[in-house]
Amino acid sequence: MKFTPTLNKVRISLVLLAMLATVSSCGKKSEDSTAAADASVSAGGFAYVTSQDAGVSVIDLATMEVVKQFDVKAEGPRGLGVTDDGKKLIVATRENESISVIDTTTGEVLQQIHVGKNPEFVRINGNFAYISSEPSSVGGPPPKPGTEEDDDDDDEEKIPAKIAVVDLTKGEKVREITGGPETEGIEFSADGKNLVITNEADNTVTVHNIADGSLLKTIHTHEHGDRPRGIKVSPDGSTYLATLEYGNKFMVLDKDFNFVRNVDTGQTPYGITYDHTGKHIFVATNKEKSLQVFDAQTYEKIKDIPTGNRCWHFSFTPDDKQILLACGKSDAVFVIDAEKLEVTKQIEVKNMPWGVVTYPKAMGSLDTKIATQE
Repeated sequence: MKFTPTLNKVRISLVLLAMLATVSSCGKKSEDSTAAADASVSAGGFAYVTSQDAGVSVIDLATMEVVKQFDVKAEGPRGLGVTDDGKKLIVATRENESISVIDTTTGEVLQQIHVGKNPEFVRINGNFAYISSEPSSVGGPPPKPGTEEDDDDDDEEKIPAKIAVVDLTKGEKVREITGGPETEGIEFSADGKNLVITNEADNTVTVHNIADGSLLKTIHTHEHGDRPRGIKVSPDGSTYLATLEYGNKFMVLDKDFNFVRNVDTGQTPYGITYDHTGKHIFVATNKEKSLQVFDAQTYEKIKDIPTGNRCWHFSFTPDDKQILLACGKSDAVFVIDAEKLEVTKQIEVKNMPWGVVTYPKAMGSLDTKIATQE
C-alpha cells in the first residue's frame, strides 16, 4: 500500500509531537524532582547561629547540618533576630556599633545601620527592630562579685544604655529608648505596649512604654541577686522571668511586674524561656554546664541536662521537638530531644557560637513563637 506525500507529512508531524510531549514530560518530572528535593532540604526550616569571632552559620533543621555561612561584613556578631516573613536576618555587630541586615536567601548584607556602642540583643516586632547596647561595658566576661571592677559605687562607668529602635522598612534608626547601664535582655510585654529590659550593671529590670520610651517601673534585683540577664514572658502573659547571673537563680514577676518569688538554679544562669505550652521553663546555666528544666507551676526542678562550656542562648525547633543550645567554648551547638530531655547530637560551629534563632520562629531565649504558626 502506498502513502501519499500529504499522509506521510501528517504521520511525521504526529511522531514529532509525541516526541516533544515525551521530552516535555521528562523535563516536567525533572523540575518536579528538583522542586521536591529543594522542599525536602528546607522542610524543617533553618536555624541561624552567630559566632562572636566569625559570622552566621545556617543549620538545615531537616538534616541538622550546617549548610551555609553568612559573612556579616563586620566583627563581633552577637544578638540576632529574623523578620516575621523570614526574608531578613538582623545581626548586632559589636565592633562597628551596627546591625547587619542580611537577605536569608542569598546571604547578602543588604545594609548596615549604626545603632550605638556595644550592641547586643536584637528583638523584632513587626517592621521594627529593638537593639540593646552596653556603652559602659569594657568587653570580656563580667567581673567577679566583690572585685574592684564590680564596685557598685563607680558611677562614672554607669552610662545609661540606649535601646535603638530601627524601622526596617525605612532602613534607619528612628529613635532611642533610654535604659539602664549595660542593658542586656529585651522582652515585649504580653500586650505589646511595653519593653521589659534587664540592666546588668545597676541590677534592675525596667519597664518602658514602647510608644514614647517613658520609664514605667523599676524592679531592683540586688536583694535577690546581681547581674540580671535573660528575660522572658510566659505564653499566657501572666508571668515574667529574669535570670540573676550572680544570684544563681531566676526571679518571677507577675503580669504587673510585681515580685513573686525566686527559684534557685545552677551556677550563672543566663538564657531562659518557657516552652510554647507554658508548662515548662528552661534555663541555660553557664558554669553549671547544664540546661535545667523546671515545672512552670510548682517551680520544682525536673532535670539537669549536661551540656558544654559557656552555653548561653538556645531555641526550640519550629516543631517544638528539639532544642538547639549554642555553647561558645565548646565550638558546638548541642541538639537536645525536647521530650526525652537528652542530648542527641553536637553540631560543630566554631569561633564562639553566641546566639541562635530559627525560621519559622520558635520559642527560645532570643525569640518567641508566633501564635499564627501553630
